[in-house]
Amino acid sequence: MMKRMLKKKRWWLLIFIVLVGAAGFALFYDDGSVSSFVDQEGKAEFIEVYNEAMSHLPEPVEERQISTTFGEVKVYKFEGESATDLEPLLLLPGKSASTPMWESNLDSLIKDRPVYTIDLLGEPGMSVETARVENSQDQAAWLKELIIALDEPQIHVLGLSFGGWSAVNLVVQEEVPQIASLILVDPVYVFDAIPLKMVLLSIPASVPIIPKSIRDRMLSYISGGAEVDENEPTAKLIETGMRTFKSKLPMPQKIKEDQLEAINIPVLAIIAGKSTMHHPKKATAIAEKSLSHENSKVVVFEEASHAINGEYPEELADAVRQFITPKE
Repeated sequence: MMKRMLKKKRWWLLIFIVLVGAAGFALFYDDGSVSSFVDQEGKAEFIEVYNEAMSHLPEPVEERQISTTFGEVKVYKFEGESATDLEPLLLLPGKSASTPMWESNLDSLIKDRPVYTIDLLGEPGMSVETARVENSQDQAAWLKELIIALDEPQIHVLGLSFGGWSAVNLVVQEEVPQIASLILVDPVYVFDAIPLKMVLLSIPASVPIIPKSIRDRMLSYISGGAEVDENEPTAKLIETGMRTFKSKLPMPQKIKEDQLEAINIPVLAIIAGKSTMHHPKKATAIAEKSLSHENSKVVVFEEASHAINGEYPEELADAVRQFITPKE
């Protein structure tokens, strides 16, 4: 019996090694091209699923493509029934995600102020990378160009997961006076690095040829063990994007503590207490130590996983509202 168990474990280990090897080749082999869909069939499939997911969001009052040095960025603007003149929010999605991922959040967020969403360059979505994004400086450059093009005197930037890293990377690389504050929702590579286990798991899950069941397990692990509902539009869209799109973006560089200390605008750091994408207690301690602006704040959602925006949409909106609403 023991021999059979050991043999079974060896087979699973061998399968995992093969998958990681295949993933590594697919992921790190570089032909110099930009991020794109793997083929036209994959692109058509993604667009169909994307449009279905968008139909579950409030109707945008405006949508456009904004030209930057590195590509065309898809932008949506949402407003509540009573338009306000409060400073808008700009939402930056996570890895392999796009505007539809905010389905749980938009209704609450647009009650107070306008909200812009974008599909990140180099990720599956309606934005199109036309020049290779080579490094962190390039990622900051196109995002700065986008914010300038929005033509808002002041704007609050909210980033989830890799979107949180994008927000911080922008302010440590560039001067962007339009940014009034940052809201970082369980950001990765900001207060702590991704654990090695998570890195190893993410490699096969991010390669188009890997079976869907493995990607589903990866998404479930990120979401604290919740099963992936294939009928849920956002989950279906993320899985489709991971399968049909090949991102050539560089790996994020971990934000240094002295860079965090130098941020001169208010930062709200929201940490998920059960996140698998970093060590929550370590991330919380570094955030509390490094965010030096007097109006910065660190909040921990103790029971939340990395899928915090879908698990606690109202609580998240309340935390954002309290942080950026002008005090009487």
